[in-house]
Amino acid sequence: MAQAEKKGGLLWKSSASKKLLKEKVVLMYDEIFMTEDPSKCSPRFWEELFLMKVNLEYLESKLESLDGEELMKIKDNVNCLFQRCIQALGEEHPIRVVNALQTLCALIRGVHQKNKSTSGFDIINMLMGFDRAELCMKNLMESLDSLLCAEGSESLKSLCLKLLLCLVTVTDNISQNTILEYVMINSIFEAILQILSNPPSRREHGYDTVVLLALLVNYRKYESVNPYIVKLSIVDDEATLNGMGLVIAQALSEYNRQYKDKEEEHQSGFFSALTNMVGSMFIADADEKISVQTNEAILLALYEAVHLNRNFITVLAQSHPEMGLVTVPISPIPTTPVTPLGTTPPSSDVISSAELPLDADVQTSNLLITFLKYSSIVMQDTKDEHRLHSGKLCLIILTCIAEDQYANAFLHDDNVNFRVNLHRMPMRHRKKAADKNLPCRPLVCAVLDLMVEFIVTHMMKEFPMDLYVRCIQIVHKLLCYQKKCRVRLHYTWRELWSALINLLKFLMSNETVLLAKHNIFTLALMVVNLFNMFITYGDTFLPTPSSYDELYYEIIRMHQNFDNLYSMVLRLSTNAGQWKEPASKVTHALVNIRAIINHFNPKIESYAAVNHISQLSEEQVLEVVRSNYDTLTLKLQDGLDQYERYSEQHKEAAFFKELVRSISINVRRNLAFNTLSQEVLLKEFSTIS
Repeated sequence: MAQAEKKGGLLWKSSASKKLLKEKVVLMYDEIFMTEDPSKCSPRFWEELFLMKVNLEYLESKLESLDGEELMKIKDNVNCLFQRCIQALGEEHPIRVVNALQTLCALIRGVHQKNKSTSGFDIINMLMGFDRAELCMKNLMESLDSLLCAEGSESLKSLCLKLLLCLVTVTDNISQNTILEYVMINSIFEAILQILSNPPSRREHGYDTVVLLALLVNYRKYESVNPYIVKLSIVDDEATLNGMGLVIAQALSEYNRQYKDKEEEHQSGFFSALTNMVGSMFIADADEKISVQTNEAILLALYEAVHLNRNFITVLAQSHPEMGLVTVPISPIPTTPVTPLGTTPPSSDVISSAELPLDADVQTSNLLITFLKYSSIVMQDTKDEHRLHSGKLCLIILTCIAEDQYANAFLHDDNVNFRVNLHRMPMRHRKKAADKNLPCRPLVCAVLDLMVEFIVTHMMKEFPMDLYVRCIQIVHKLLCYQKKCRVRLHYTWRELWSALINLLKFLMSNETVLLAKHNIFTLALMVVNLFNMFITYGDTFLPTPSSYDELYYEIIRMHQNFDNLYSMVLRLSTNAGQWKEPASKVTHALVNIRAIINHFNPKIESYAAVNHISQLSEEQVLEVVRSNYDTLTLKLQDGLDQYERYSEQHKEAAFFKELVRSISINVRRNLAFNTLSQEVLLKEFSTIS
């Protein structure tokens, strides 16, 4: 027993002595945190420091543990460490460069964490000193630019990008990150373009590069001239733009693939068996469990490219094999924590069309198709805040596309047809569409399908009014192009008309609840004016005369809904309430629809009476319509084919500020210690000459 105690005591002493031992780099950090200059007693201190493996966690936590006063006492040493790191970036030995980059990451993050407290010292002064800040940052940015553009180590480039992402996202609100002023002055835009235009570099670093660019573009974008906005808007190099498009397409494809895998797993699992056993009543609830984290960072990059650079529109149409159908070798990657916004880069390499064989049996795709599929997934469930933001951003991107002349020309090109398999929300009253039966059609049909799908599936208590308005605006802009260019699109317009009428019906049925939160008359007016667009100009863009007849048939068949809408808006427009003016606008907009109903209904009733038919068939109603067009009088309504163009600064600034804030937080979280691990780097630079 005594022996055991003795043994136990020895063991305890041994473990205690081990605890007291510190690795050399930690002892060197402790010297930096003294007020004396560490190189006084040890002239080779800085040279030795950058040969030591960085202890990121210790350095960062040490900085965070000091209060503002204590930190100010060692300011000179912190400034010296920062400058020595920058000097080390020019060293020949890559190990020194790696350690310098990682030390800079820890310094920037650690000092910033202190800046959040009440001590309130300035981060620039603490890191490098006001008097040396401009020169320090110039040297830092030049070194990073050289490392990114050099033909050297890919691991070094990766670490440079990680440092830049660390620098950019160190504050939640990137526009409050004063250090970025120096990143604006000392631009790395050309280095970003070089990475995106070079296939090997793009495969390794494309994702981080695109996210970095999207964030830099959003620095004080409404307050000052941002050089990254200016430069991105004029890029016309095809290889660079295609490279950026491929990075975005791969990230979105990865999301679509993950969702499809989960959907298949879900359908073959327990819930599927339960659903089959009990019936379809649980379908909607079951499907809510299919969830893949959205990727707003890459979506923001797509938005900025589409919104700022007209040349990028051509990239949307660049054909490549369907990424989900092509086997791409995937190298194992370290597991990192999944964040709410899913800003972790995709696991598979970004591919370029030149690197993949085109197979006649493989469905071709493009960035726009991939984006439409992505949109069809994230727009299914808008109850979750991140998905709501993603859905809104998808609709904003589609709004920009719908306004672009070249994009519309491609969307409506009858010679360029695709089979687009959009994801549809499971609903009790409809069957799941068979993917193989999808026809090849111009891409605008898929955009319209997506809008119809959204309209049909989101009539709910928590009504997403803003998304509905955007949805109707996109349809309207596409119709304006068709009218202007006399494009006769072969589309199942009845599905759209039916969806719009059901939307009006929903607004009326839930008038009291919805009016407490929304001005439903704005949306109702937009829907009515879509019908007015078809009535007034339909003969110029509907595919056949019979399509125009079918429009009248649908209006007459569903006349009760229009009658009820008229009664509702008439009631509210004659009362002296807050809705008087918006309701009266709908009243006036209904004039032609009511004229059609009032003109044809008596004639249909007369036809039925004369022919002793209690219920007319569709063909009989259409016969009455065709034979009575000449006696119908309609009013010409102005401005139906006009719309207000999208403007980010005036209407969307608050949305993008909050979106960029959430992306910044999550990118920062993803820069975890294990993503900055030295293991791979040390293997690559195992020998120092």
